Amino acid sequence: MKISVVIPVHNRAELLNRALCSVREQTTQANEVLVVDDGSSSSPDLSDFHEHLDIHCLRSDKNLGVSAARNWGIQQARCEWIALLDSDDEWEPKKLEKQIQYIEQNPELLAVHTLEKWIRRGNEVIPPAYLDKSNHRLWERSLKNCLICPSSVLLHRSVFESVGWFDESLTVCEDYDFWIRLLLDHPIGLTEEKLVRKHGGHADQLSTTTWGMDRFRIKALEKILKRPDLSDQQCQQALDVIIEKCSVLEQGSIKREKYQAAQKYGDLKINYLDLQAKLPCRS
Repeated sequence: MKISVVIPVHNRAELLNRALCSVREQTTQANEVLVVDDGSSSSPDLSDFHEHLDIHCLRSDKNLGVSAARNWGIQQARCEWIALLDSDDEWEPKKLEKQIQYIEQNPELLAVHTLEKWIRRGNEVIPPAYLDKSNHRLWERSLKNCLICPSSVLLHRSVFESVGWFDESLTVCEDYDFWIRLLLDHPIGLTEEKLVRKHGGHADQLSTTTWGMDRFRIKALEKILKRPDLSDQQCQQALDVIIEKCSVLEQGSIKREKYQAAQKYGDLKINYLDLQAKLPCRS
C-alpha cells in the first residue's frame, strides 16, 4: 500500500512542526508528504524533515480555505491511498501501521478511521458519549454531530471520484459535509485504538471563531436532501435533523437580536416541516 499524507496549513509553523514530527515517527512510513501552504505569511520551513520524508510543499499565494487546500493536495498526490492530517493534530507512532493492517484484513473497505485522544490545554479529556464512533447507525448519528475526524482517516483515492471533493464553498463544517456524503455510499472501518491526538481550543480554530456552525451543516443537509437515491427513511432522518438545527438557529438569532436571520431559519423550518408531512410515515 502506497500512502500520501496531505496536510493543509495556514500560519501555524510551530503546530505544523509537531504534526510533521508525528509523521516522521511512524513505524510504517508514508511514501510522500504534501504540505499545502494555504496563503501563509511565510513559507513553512521543512528542512528538518527532508532527510527522513519525501516531503513537498504546495504553496498558494491566497488563503483559499481548508477545503481548497485539501483538495489540491489530494489531486497532486501520487499514491493510491490518502491520509489526511490537520496541522494542529498529531498521530501516534503506529497510526499508519495499524490502519494498513486493518485494510489488509478488510480489503473490501475503501476508508478507515480511528479513535482519538482529545487534548485541551495539554491534558487529555474524555469526549462526550454522543460522539461515540462505533458503526451502529453511524450515518444517522453523523447527521447530528460530526463523528469522523479528518486527521484519523485513511482513504482510497477512488472515494473522491464517487463522493466528490471537500466543498470549497463551506468556510467550516466541510468535513461534516464530506462524511455524510461518504457514509451514504461507502462503509468505513474503525481501528478501535486512540491513534490520533486531536488538539483543540486554539485562538485561530474556526470552530471557536465562527458563530452558528449549524448554518453550514444545514447547507450540507440540503445537498443530501436533493439526492434522488435517498430512501424515505433516510430523508426523514435528515429532515428531523435539519428542522432541529433550523429551530436552534432561529432561537439563537433572536437572542442575539439577529431578527432577519431568525426569520430566515423560522421560514426554513416551516418549509421542511411541510415537506416532512408529505413523506410516508415511518414504520
